[in-house]
Amino acid sequence: MEGRGTGKGRAVYERLTAEEMDEQRRQNVAYQYLCRLEEAKRWMEACLKEELPSPVELEESLRNGVLLAKLGHCFAPSVVPLKKIYDVEQLRYQATGLHFRHTDNINFWLSAIAHIGLPSTFFPETTDIYDKKNMPRVVYCIHALSLFLFRLGLAPQIHDLYGKVKFTEEELSNMASELAKYGLQLPAFSKIGGILASELSVDEAAVHAAVLAINEAVERGVAKDTFAALQNPNALLWNLQEPLAAIYQELLGLAKMEKAANARNHDDRESQDIYDCYLTQAEIQGNINHVNVRGALEVIDDALERQNPEALLEALQDPALALQWVRRDFADWYLEQLSSDREQKAQELGLVELLEKDEVQASVAAANMKGDSHQAMLRAVHRINKAIQKGVAADTVKELMFPEAQLPPVHPFAAAVYQQELAVLQKQQGELGQEELFVAVEMLSAVVLINRALEARDIPGFWSILMSPATGLVNVDGESAQRYFDALVKLRQGHGVDGAFLSWNDLQATVNQVNAQVQEEAERVLAVSLINEALDQGSSEKTLSALLLPAAGLEDVSLPIAPRYHLLLVAAKRQKAQVTGDPGAVLWLDEICQGVVQANQDTNTAQRMALGVAAINQAIKEGKATQTLRVLGNPAVALRGVVPDCADSYQQALEGAVAKKQRPGDTALWVQHDMKDGSAYYFHLQTFQGTWEQPIGCHLNTSHLSREEIQSAVTRITAAHDRQQLWKANIDFVIQFQARLRGFLVRQKFIERSHFLRTWLPAVIRIQAHWRGYRQRKIYLKQLRYFKANLDAIIKIQAWVRMWAVRRQYLSRLRYFQENVKSIVKIQAFFRARKTHDDYQLLVHSAHPPLSVVRRFAHLLSQSPQDLAAEADLLKLQEDVVRKIRSNQQLEQDLNLMDLKIGLLVKNRITLQEVVSHYKKLTKKNKEQLSDLMVLDKQKGLKSLSKEKQQKLEAYQHLFYLLQTQPIYLARLIFQMPQNRTTQFMESVIFSLYNYASNHREAYLLLQLFKTALQEEIALKVEQPQDVVTGNPTVVRLVVRFYRNGRGQSALREILGRVIQDVLEDKALSIHTDPVHLYKTWINQTEAQTGRCSHLSYDVTPEQALSYPEVQRRLDISLRNLLTVTDKFLIAITSSVDQIPYGMRYVAKVLKTALAEKFPNATESEVYKVVGNLLYYRFLNPAVVAPDAFDIVAMSVGGALASPQRHALGAVAQLLQHAAAGKAFSGESQHLRVLNDYLAETHLKFRKFICRACQVPEPEERFAMDEYSDMVAVAKPVVYITVGELINTHKLLLEHQDWIAPNDQDPLHQLLEGLGELPTISDLIGENIATDGQVDLSNLEVSLTLTSKFEGLEADADDTSTRSLLLSTKQMLVDLIQFHPGDSVQEVLSLSASGEQEAAHKRLMWRRQACEAQTPEPLRRHCSLMAHSLLPLAEKQRRVLRNLRRLEGLGLVSARNGYQALVDELAKDICNQRRHRQRRKAELLRLQAVFQGLSAKTTFFEEQGDYYSQYIRACLDHLAPSSKSSGKGKKQPTLHYTAAQLLEKGVLLEIEDLPISHFRNVIFDITAGDEAGKFEVSAKFLGVDMERFQLHYQDLLQLQYEGVAVMKLFRKARVNINLLIFLLNKKFLRK
Repeated sequence: MEGRGTGKGRAVYERLTAEEMDEQRRQNVAYQYLCRLEEAKRWMEACLKEELPSPVELEESLRNGVLLAKLGHCFAPSVVPLKKIYDVEQLRYQATGLHFRHTDNINFWLSAIAHIGLPSTFFPETTDIYDKKNMPRVVYCIHALSLFLFRLGLAPQIHDLYGKVKFTEEELSNMASELAKYGLQLPAFSKIGGILASELSVDEAAVHAAVLAINEAVERGVAKDTFAALQNPNALLWNLQEPLAAIYQELLGLAKMEKAANARNHDDRESQDIYDCYLTQAEIQGNINHVNVRGALEVIDDALERQNPEALLEALQDPALALQWVRRDFADWYLEQLSSDREQKAQELGLVELLEKDEVQASVAAANMKGDSHQAMLRAVHRINKAIQKGVAADTVKELMFPEAQLPPVHPFAAAVYQQELAVLQKQQGELGQEELFVAVEMLSAVVLINRALEARDIPGFWSILMSPATGLVNVDGESAQRYFDALVKLRQGHGVDGAFLSWNDLQATVNQVNAQVQEEAERVLAVSLINEALDQGSSEKTLSALLLPAAGLEDVSLPIAPRYHLLLVAAKRQKAQVTGDPGAVLWLDEICQGVVQANQDTNTAQRMALGVAAINQAIKEGKATQTLRVLGNPAVALRGVVPDCADSYQQALEGAVAKKQRPGDTALWVQHDMKDGSAYYFHLQTFQGTWEQPIGCHLNTSHLSREEIQSAVTRITAAHDRQQLWKANIDFVIQFQARLRGFLVRQKFIERSHFLRTWLPAVIRIQAHWRGYRQRKIYLKQLRYFKANLDAIIKIQAWVRMWAVRRQYLSRLRYFQENVKSIVKIQAFFRARKTHDDYQLLVHSAHPPLSVVRRFAHLLSQSPQDLAAEADLLKLQEDVVRKIRSNQQLEQDLNLMDLKIGLLVKNRITLQEVVSHYKKLTKKNKEQLSDLMVLDKQKGLKSLSKEKQQKLEAYQHLFYLLQTQPIYLARLIFQMPQNRTTQFMESVIFSLYNYASNHREAYLLLQLFKTALQEEIALKVEQPQDVVTGNPTVVRLVVRFYRNGRGQSALREILGRVIQDVLEDKALSIHTDPVHLYKTWINQTEAQTGRCSHLSYDVTPEQALSYPEVQRRLDISLRNLLTVTDKFLIAITSSVDQIPYGMRYVAKVLKTALAEKFPNATESEVYKVVGNLLYYRFLNPAVVAPDAFDIVAMSVGGALASPQRHALGAVAQLLQHAAAGKAFSGESQHLRVLNDYLAETHLKFRKFICRACQVPEPEERFAMDEYSDMVAVAKPVVYITVGELINTHKLLLEHQDWIAPNDQDPLHQLLEGLGELPTISDLIGENIATDGQVDLSNLEVSLTLTSKFEGLEADADDTSTRSLLLSTKQMLVDLIQFHPGDSVQEVLSLSASGEQEAAHKRLMWRRQACEAQTPEPLRRHCSLMAHSLLPLAEKQRRVLRNLRRLEGLGLVSARNGYQALVDELAKDICNQRRHRQRRKAELLRLQAVFQGLSAKTTFFEEQGDYYSQYIRACLDHLAPSSKSSGKGKKQPTLHYTAAQLLEKGVLLEIEDLPISHFRNVIFDITAGDEAGKFEVSAKFLGVDMERFQLHYQDLLQLQYEGVAVMKLFRKARVNINLLIFLLNKKFLRK
């Protein structure tokens, strides 16, 4: 509050002028009144459920009385109905200002408060409000009304905001001027409770005493005493319920604490009375009513959960609720309505919440309306059936028109129709129900209206009725409206001159008839389109099928002509496309008909031509020239150039042509004729039938002459005849021409011969070669005979030659190898690496790898110096990270303490020396990394060098190792603590015990804890799968909190960051699915654009809003935007399964398995919904709704999401939540039912997503951990825990050990018994630190190197456990197989070691022992392992054989398979060792990154500390005393007071064992110290120095802050802290 500090910014004892004091008083009064206005505003907003103007504008907004009348309607609706409130929307007021009728609203409100019984003392006058004569009186009345209604349980309690709100200097000045203008005094708001109590017609003193007794009982905190005080009849309290006593105590205690805290904020301490800190009778009754109402609402919720109408009715009749109009016969209606409202509220909030009282009352009223309406409807239906039975049409229509029947509109002019049709229906079905009547009346009314429209020739009216679903007509086509109308008019005219009433059957028959006509036309169009499609497909069969369609109406379509049809129609279509220039041009029906006719004509022509050709061939065969000449002249064949003089020649030529074509056995009957357009026509010589398509299996007659061949022969003969006639006329010229031709032919023949020889040159050469070969073979055979005669000599010569050749080849290859020796080495290395890779793959993937392969990689089990160094680095880095975390926590706590100190400085005007000293300590911690507070006193603490302390330390290490590795203990302990302590215990102890899962071992063990705890919780607390969703399981809550921070937060950012950023960057995105909101937005935009007030109503229901097309359009746009954005979120989520933290997915898998095991009858859908609730609703959904809270997107300093952005994300989250839960929209979300199909589809995707998320390997496989991991690990686990956490854990285990470990022989009992009683602080941290009172236990830290007390790894094999026996056997066997050959374990153990093998083994043991000596203590292996590893080979062989016999007796190995199980264990250890090295490397990188982040955080805290330092220096410069009064050499003043003087001032209360009469003999000297804020108090008795006491000013402030009023000096003098601070301020600090 800027203005509130104006009066206190100056020192108390600085002299103020009169004007300044008046101004300060006016400012304080103005601030107080503004606070009362703000309180009234917020209370009215809670009652009215609407936002009100700011406090400075509230007075003006109350003058028209609208808000007051609405307030009266809230608690007295019968007195102030909404419809009686004048100008309820304040449109008249906004346009023209106040109207005299606004006073009616004020009078309504005054009547309402009088009706409920508010004392008239508080009533304002009408003019106080309307004329603004005394608005403080009005606000005073509102405060009294709030308290009165709260006592009655009709309204919430008003809150005291004094000192909690801020106002500007301008607002304060304006309000002060306003109050001064009217000369008004503020009423005593704090006295309202007392006045209300005094108005009761009882003994005021008795009531006052009873109320004080109740307040005192509440302070004591004993619920039983409080309830007894509440039952005092003088308290005038009602509706007390003993089972709620504890809740009464808790709520009254909180209310009293809040009221006391508010009272401390007020400055007018002198005018305060006891009720400023104590609860009044009205406040007590109001809180009791609140508890009673809450309990009754819980009973209602329980009844709704059990769906028990009787229990619900009883709960509704609870007097605490004071519900109106509850009727016993409507129990089922109440159950239905309240269940619906409860489910809708759960969907809106995302969780199940109790219904509020007003919501229950509204549901009761709605259920009553539904029930009354239903009963009235049943009575109306009964009357209608009786009227139908009587047969009087007018009565029937009259009954049908009653609104109670809930039937469609009825038209009286057609009463006979209703009577006739309903009577028939009643005879068929008996008494008609409401649904049957509704359907029948709706249909009959539609038929009546259609007949009236036909009679009036009203086409638009006719069509609107015909298309209405109420008509019940089927197959009504909108494009045939006119045809329907014409047909029905014609039908009416056909019934008579005046027309007749058409029945529903007539209407349906006419519609069917018109549809048939339209269908016929459509089919014809379809047939034409099918013909064109067949032509485009190039199939003659499809073309013929389309042409044969009856709808096409084509005639003379023949099957054999199908190819011709197709050919001509395709050509016609192509030509039409060329002519029109439209590639998509199609043939019309007449064009198709022309094509069909043309194809038929072409077929007829081809048929006649084929017959003519056949006749010519037949005449040729008969050999009659005259007959042949006759048929050659057939016009159908159309041969040219036939000359009658050449008849014989034609016969001979044609016979010769036939003879040439004649083939033996040619009996084919098909012939082919080529037409002019290039097509072929096939003709059968026997049947004289033809076709345009080649018949299947057709063989053409080769001897049959075609028309072209006949024309060719005729042309040739005719031409020869013409030439002969020409030659006879030119014989000499011909002879000369022949001579020239013969010369040319001879020359041509020579050229051809020469060309032939050149062309066949290779053949000529080959002939010559064959000849030469013949000669050479002859010589070869001769030489061969010679060789055979000298065979021995030849063999000797060949042997010498071969030897020389091989030697030369060897030397050449040797030189080549020497020149490329580096490449050869690389090739050999590649082959060796390939062989090693194959062996390693066999080791990894084979179920039973051979011993030879295991021997090849046995050296990998040895720990190299690099491994030890890496382990040491990892251990050191883990320690640094944990220390850094605690260092940052300490820094943050110190900074918070700095905030508190600075706040005390400002509030109490203290010196800054304490803050400076604390800051110096803080900077020292920054420099030294808090080492002084985080290291124990090693000389006398838990880690001191004494046997007792070492045993205590080892006992704690054993205890915490058992807790860490056996999760069942901590899992049970979690459920033994209250829920509010569980989270603190998990974060402070358990997460520290597991080092916040900083490495694979701790992550594995933490997951085991989560798994065990979750299984335990499901087994004990979950009664049905839905309990996990509706409740808040402890383990689920802790798992989500753990994995939603750190790595889980980065996973959320990777999954959702991009899509959320897209939504935030899209400024044009608008997602609003509320029709009312869209409607109002539309109205506002229209008015803003046009500048005129809209004629539409501003308040509408969703159904009314949806009736406007513009609202529907905007809703469609919003839904499309919503689906688009939701799809992006869905894709981002479902495609990012692998990015969800492994622990989160594994817990989901455990949850799924545990639920399936406990509830075997539960469906898979139910289980998946529960798992989906964990993965989506609890883990992902909060990040979608509030990405700024989870650092999903980067926000600027002070930035926040805009309301449209948050609304869009909320809408997406709601839709995804419905999809994940498989819920559909219904009820009030009817307009969103279009999304139900999308929800169903998305739910299936979520099911697949959840199924994939649960498909994760077990932690043992992922982290490569097993039961032997700790035994073979080089580094021992170390945890860092504070002393406070260690003591608290020990204490909790002692308190709950019987529940945690019910078995008396459990190891936990043994460990706790060994620890003994709960240790003291000095036992753990040393006396030097424990005696320092300033040490905070939470800052003292101890590191525990965890070991197991029950491992038992000793050198003596007789005492070893099975686990250690197997481990030692494997260790010795690894050493043996490295020095002994053999393909099996028996062979290795049977061979004796040579001297060289023993020497090599000794060298290895020496190196191992030297390396172990240099290894740090935390990384050393167990002693038993070292003892076995140093044995000689022969001894190891004997021990391995002995151990194998013991293991075989235990059933762990078998000699029958060559101890293959042991070899498999070695292979598994080798693989795990490799994984361990890889994960160790990754763990080092991750911890380094974490350490860098923590260092950055430390830098931030240091910078914040620097900022505090600057602030402190600025305050010091401002508040330091002047140089005149604080010289360096000046002696500090000393105050001298006698004990009597201090007693009179109230500073001293008493001195033990000293009478008051002797107080004048005691003198107290108070001297300021060298440092500001320190004082020395010395006491003298009779002038003798007695004692001295160092007093720290900051200690006094701290005690005052903690509420301590009295302290002791010198162990005897009791002083008042507040007055002592006042004295020091006045005398020393000048304040």
